[in-house]
Amino acid sequence: MKQSLGVCYYPEHWDQNIWENDAQQMKELGLSWVRIGEFAWKEIEPTEGQFNFEWLDKAIKILGQAGLKVVLGTPTATPPKWVLDKYPDMLSKDINGNIRGFGSRRHYCFSHSGYIEQCKDIVTRLAKRYGKNPYVCAWQTDNEYGCHDTTISYSDTARDAFRTWLRYKYPGKGNDGDIEALNKEWGNVFWSMKYDNFDEINLPNLTVTEPNPAHVLDFRRFSSDQVVNFNFSQVEIIRQYSNAPIAHNYMGRTTEFNHFEVGESLDIASWDSYPLGFSEDRLETSDEEKRNFYRQGNPDFQAFHHDLYRAVGKGRWWIMEQQPGPVNWAPYNPAPLDGMVRLWTWEAFAHGAETVCYFRWRQVPFAQEQMHAGLLRPDSVPAQGYYEAKKVAEELNSINGLEINTAPIGIIFDYGADAMWDIQPQGKGLSYFGLIFDIYSSLRRLGFSIDFLSPKATNFNDYKLIIASGMMHTPDKLKELLQNSTAEILFGPRSNAKSENMYIETKLPPNLQKIDVTVDRVQTIRPDINIPLEINGNVKNYTEELEGKAEDIIKTSSGISVLKSKNNINYLGSWLDGNGFDELFISLCNKINLDYTVMPYGVRRRETTDHYYWFNYNENEINTIIGSIKGADFVKIKK
Repeated sequence: MKQSLGVCYYPEHWDQNIWENDAQQMKELGLSWVRIGEFAWKEIEPTEGQFNFEWLDKAIKILGQAGLKVVLGTPTATPPKWVLDKYPDMLSKDINGNIRGFGSRRHYCFSHSGYIEQCKDIVTRLAKRYGKNPYVCAWQTDNEYGCHDTTISYSDTARDAFRTWLRYKYPGKGNDGDIEALNKEWGNVFWSMKYDNFDEINLPNLTVTEPNPAHVLDFRRFSSDQVVNFNFSQVEIIRQYSNAPIAHNYMGRTTEFNHFEVGESLDIASWDSYPLGFSEDRLETSDEEKRNFYRQGNPDFQAFHHDLYRAVGKGRWWIMEQQPGPVNWAPYNPAPLDGMVRLWTWEAFAHGAETVCYFRWRQVPFAQEQMHAGLLRPDSVPAQGYYEAKKVAEELNSINGLEINTAPIGIIFDYGADAMWDIQPQGKGLSYFGLIFDIYSSLRRLGFSIDFLSPKATNFNDYKLIIASGMMHTPDKLKELLQNSTAEILFGPRSNAKSENMYIETKLPPNLQKIDVTVDRVQTIRPDINIPLEINGNVKNYTEELEGKAEDIIKTSSGISVLKSKNNINYLGSWLDGNGFDELFISLCNKINLDYTVMPYGVRRRETTDHYYWFNYNENEINTIIGSIKGADFVKIKK
């Protein structure tokens, strides 16, 4: 596979007399792709039914004739004011009932049928006009589903759609559904919460204390389904008129909808990578770690999403927006260290990316993102990111492409588990994402390449080690497949702790057939308290008291069981700190003869079919077993 570079461009922001020069300069830089159009609804349809495609025709032609391939975005993330005037109830509401109003973007509720029909109309017109255009070589649906907390809406429209969704989930005779089945599954006998009919059910917000967790979970599932259906409605139209691949650009640590289900109808998964912004805005790492990498980004956050979205895209994935300089939206917005834009790009390629597109071509001098750097300054002079992109383009010309193999370790990532943890964390700040990220980071510190897997995966025998931790509901079929596989399996903590609808089963967790272990009780731990292990490291955050005859592999310093094992099945009853997870995985690797390499601080490794790539996230030069690596740089070692 030959890797390529691209850029995000907004021709509607600039005078048409510079478009041709921009296109030529992009091509000379070594770019292949240009994404356009995803925010341009008002420019395409100034008023309902009146269309101005001429400027878009011209922009696509200029870019295409310069030798660039266009990714055309559907503009449904930014409905114009006339759409809102037509559908004043289309706006979403937050958990406190406040309207998410006009004046920025993503101001729509996924459940509003009128807005969906309006989206279908603009998408149909775009697909008909450009579906066979030779320069439109890919599509993007909408933009960043869920960004700005916009997946879940508490509007009246969402409430009505939720009631309909519940009738289908709990079917009865006719079209009314079975309200008694819902009452039983939700446990509504508690606190006198039983309903007599579905029209009595409201959304799980504005309650005196926490709402029923089963109610919240079904509302989360409904909200995810609304995103899936919204996306599919656009994909279905585009496919009628175009054979070009279709992508969506997901975000970092946005887990409120099931990305695997959205991705089922798409050809490519892409994500928008902002290492510096995300490190400050979306990670609970120590202040020391944030200081050490404040101009580089966390060494594992980008890689985590590269691997996750490779799974979501069934092997095909891009970065649709790569940070090229300071952003405008994080708590702090430093400039990347010189060399980091190049490093981030190559790390994406080493994880299997087909294309990396930089955001954006030219820094815009107005509106909300005027402080967000581009490859060019507002005066069109190249910025630092431009020169690093140019270097990557030159380096790509010297290789035939990168290919990656199946990794030795797979981690099952379950968006449903993330919802359950969010609803019932059992301790302040605890999350499924946080647990899986800690596990992933530990494995990366041991030099491993990692694959993420969908909970619907069925073949685990290609892996040496499978992680199935934190899946609060683990379906029986998945438990059976994992226990019958030849891989070493790690369950827990909190694996199979609840039924599908948040019940604690009479057969206490984890209810695994091939290992004798039972969770007696659980507790969460203050963040300033650790429980020492017999080995190096500590229990933190969350711990379970384990019973059963399975062998104790890891204990606390006071002799309490932490990890029990039988044959290839392991159950971990606690959340460990970094040292604890490292020791755990070293022990499992030794058990199954899986080679590992303890990486220097801030250095990570990724394997392709022909090479190992070593990435140094430190500012300073680091000595490693393969030699020294300059700060904010990487080396490529032939296998």
